[in-house]
Amino acid sequence: MKLYTKHGDDGSTGLIGGTRVLKNDPRVAAYGDVDETNAAIGVVIAGCNDDETVATLRGIQADLFVLGAELATPAGEQPRFRVGESHVKQLENWIDAASAEIAPLRNFVLPGGTATAAGLHLARTVCRRAERAVVGLAQMQPVGQWAIVYLNRLSDLLFALARQANKRSNVEDIPWHPPKEGSGG
Repeated sequence: MKLYTKHGDDGSTGLIGGTRVLKNDPRVAAYGDVDETNAAIGVVIAGCNDDETVATLRGIQADLFVLGAELATPAGEQPRFRVGESHVKQLENWIDAASAEIAPLRNFVLPGGTATAAGLHLARTVCRRAERAVVGLAQMQPVGQWAIVYLNRLSDLLFALARQANKRSNVEDIPWHPPKEGSGG
């Protein structure tokens, strides 16, 4: 089978089941942003030396494939795969475990620190974009009840993992301090 099919040369793509839509369809944008989140996590994995974090992120990547398949199923059709409450609970367990290892937040933190932490912060922002795209899609078409919740929780986890990565490498989070009144920034 060739990698290229030429079916999308007209600006359309196929959803699960064969329905064709334009590549800028809100459903395609939503699962595309989920795919980009998955790719950003893959970049983090490529440079991460923490086996526990890598295992967690690999599990998330598998979940994101499930979510992508759910979102690639046309409205009105039953998705073969769905993220559900158990997926969200797993994210919450990972958040709790990472949070137990790090100090409570006293300031906003700037994205950065170690390369792994910076990558996790970037993945978090891509995840937030995916969440916005799924919220937009849900305003127009039905979306599984756990899809938005999953992405919301995932962005929280990526933040917690970024802070944990810095902590495990003995690198301080970079606090953001608001400018003094009248300093102009």
